[in-house]
Amino acid sequence: MSKKNKIKSKNLNGASSDLKALSKKELLHRAKKFSEQYCVGDDKNFTLKDKPTSYFGNEEKSAIKAALQMGVKALAAMQDTLYAQDKWSVLLIFQAMDAAGKDGAIKHVMSGINPQGCQVSSFKGPSSEELDHDYLWRCQKHLPERGRIGIFNRSYYEEVLVVRVHEQILKGQKIPEKLITEDIWEERFQDIRNFEKYLNRNGTVVIKFFLNVSKEEQKRRFIERVDNPDKNWKFSAADAKERGYWNDYMFAYEELIKNTSTKKSPWYVIPADNKYYARIAIASAIIHALDEMDLEYPKVSEEKIAELNAVKQALLDEKD
Repeated sequence: MSKKNKIKSKNLNGASSDLKALSKKELLHRAKKFSEQYCVGDDKNFTLKDKPTSYFGNEEKSAIKAALQMGVKALAAMQDTLYAQDKWSVLLIFQAMDAAGKDGAIKHVMSGINPQGCQVSSFKGPSSEELDHDYLWRCQKHLPERGRIGIFNRSYYEEVLVVRVHEQILKGQKIPEKLITEDIWEERFQDIRNFEKYLNRNGTVVIKFFLNVSKEEQKRRFIERVDNPDKNWKFSAADAKERGYWNDYMFAYEELIKNTSTKKSPWYVIPADNKYYARIAIASAIIHALDEMDLEYPKVSEEKIAELNAVKQALLDEKD
């Protein structure tokens, strides 16, 4: 791994011995500072080759795990308020090369979330029914309701990613031939930007994560999946075959991130060679986004409070 593909963290969430002493304000500040180094925002000069895939800080694994656990607890509390307020919704999109750690990140970062307020949707190749609709249709059906967090494990971004790398897929999508021009990718970028702007204007905050794993680390994880019988199910020969298109995928990712990352619906390019570090970065970005919503529990009227107090007193006056 070359040094340019590594990063020294600017502000990891503190040593494990310091975590319990953090105030809520300090935790939110650290989450903001830590995650912003990976946020692309609306940077039109974005290049993927300059982004790190690894991390070489001094923190021990135990400290990183402790910081992640603190983030998980903070997310759980904020999600509870999101659910109670029932106004905003959050859409988290995860994209990556195979074996980059999407499934594990979703599992660990969202481990403290109330299942009633969260839903995960995975998207593979479109069905015949889905091909009879526009390419956003199948994802629209899984958008989160108000008060909920929706997670897309892959998404409509596959339409400017794998479809761009393997253009024969495009020919099988029943799109009128005269609409398939050299401008189709820019047109799809525009579609996606407008779609996410529409979602944002209706109270759905869209946050997008690209787990940036190196080709070397992917190779190591593939071999581990072959050697470990418990992980054989995760691997297929097709996964290894796609490595032959690595440069094409990197170009497609760079183009889609550069053309669809905005201030309100940003991409975060997360170094993914270290799984626990990646999970902290993801948790920090989500915490910061939730904090920006000014979430609060619904306030009840004085009449309601009086009613509640009357019920409480009646319960206290009950004779066993």
